[in-house]
Amino acid sequence: MRSASRPTTTDVVVPIISGLYGLLFGSFLNVVIHRVPLGQSVTKPRSRCPQCESELAWHDNVPVLSWLVLRGSCRTCAEPISARYPLVELITAVGFVAVSLSVGANWVLPSYLMFVAVLVALSGIDIDTRTIPNKLLYPAGFAGAALLVGGSLLDGSAEDLIWAAAGAALGFAVLFAIWFVAPGGMGYGDVRLSAYLGMYLGYQSLGHVAVGIFIGFLLGALSGIALMVVGGRGRKSKLPFGPFLALGAMTSLLAGQVIIDAYLGI
Repeated sequence: MRSASRPTTTDVVVPIISGLYGLLFGSFLNVVIHRVPLGQSVTKPRSRCPQCESELAWHDNVPVLSWLVLRGSCRTCAEPISARYPLVELITAVGFVAVSLSVGANWVLPSYLMFVAVLVALSGIDIDTRTIPNKLLYPAGFAGAALLVGGSLLDGSAEDLIWAAAGAALGFAVLFAIWFVAPGGMGYGDVRLSAYLGMYLGYQSLGHVAVGIFIGFLLGALSGIALMVVGGRGRKSKLPFGPFLALGAMTSLLAGQVIIDAYLGI
């Protein structure tokens, strides 16, 4: 029996570096989630306390750690700071590590790390505002496509770009058809988002696109039923659907092939 190959230094270092970058990007994503819906710049001014608007010193802006040291409150006004800030940083870091383990040390990895960051930002904005802003989604789509093309060429996998384009078309077509038949069920921003998700999942395979969409709808349906049963919300109460599509896409990216093989009995 052949022994399993031992992990190389790259196999260990890349996820660690990705996780550290995830913490840093997560801190920036908190700014994006807060400012983009308000039409504000994400670069100026510097990060501020959401209560007293005091600028945060660098040592008060260290991802996760500063929030823990300050016990979740502002150093200046002592008002509580939402736990969502470190949560976004942790989710981004975990997502970066998971994707780096799944994609590996390939040239397409930066594009997939960007994919995770965009999903976190859009999900946060959708939860807050029930919208998926085009001014974030469109630039992310063009930049992600450019990175994916460059990475695939360097990886020698240019043929997979055809499937990425097909995945984008498939994702858009499926959700557009559902939106067209039942326009009240979701916003058109979710339809646009599905093309972005489909591009990355299609790069893996069209089966990944199907798995991602199915899981997204399944999670959304189960959450809606749970809220009706537990929270007493009516059937017409709307949930932000973007986060469920994002969760479905991440699940498919990380475990899609296992799900596809199990379904096909392989």
